Amino acid sequence: MSNLSDIIEGFIKELMDANNNDAIEIQRNILAQQFDCSPSQINYVLTTRFTNDRGYVVESRRGGGGYIRIFKVRSSMEDELKRILNETIGDSITLNKSIDLVNALLEREVITEGERAIMQSVLSDRVLNIVAYEDRNRLRADLLKEMILVSVENNDY
Repeated sequence: MSNLSDIIEGFIKELMDANNNDAIEIQRNILAQQFDCSPSQINYVLTTRFTNDRGYVVESRRGGGGYIRIFKVRSSMEDELKRILNETIGDSITLNKSIDLVNALLEREVITEGERAIMQSVLSDRVLNIVAYEDRNRLRADLLKEMILVSVENNDY
């Protein structure tokens, strides 16, 4: 059984797909009631699962008639690739952030499931254990950039 955050994330994505729209507007309290959870659980899902790195923008207004708007951002692959390489990865990236990024690339169909598995394996601390701990995130960034570039080049994006 998936955890509640996974279920809420899936529901929101299904809602976006069902509306055949790149934006939805929902009320935090109503969503929290529907899933029998606190509004802070909804906030957690929004801040961890609907990030800019994953291709979303979340706009929120609190208060009695408050709402949450979630937009799926569409950009050219070239612009997106530059942003990922320069801003998201940069000179250093943690294991958790690299895994989130690889999963986001899979979700956006930039990479395949096989590429995701290979990337996550190569980026793991188990593989990088021969490298000094303080140098792993820099090496991880270089490896991830190269793997993304090769994948995009081979998939003709």
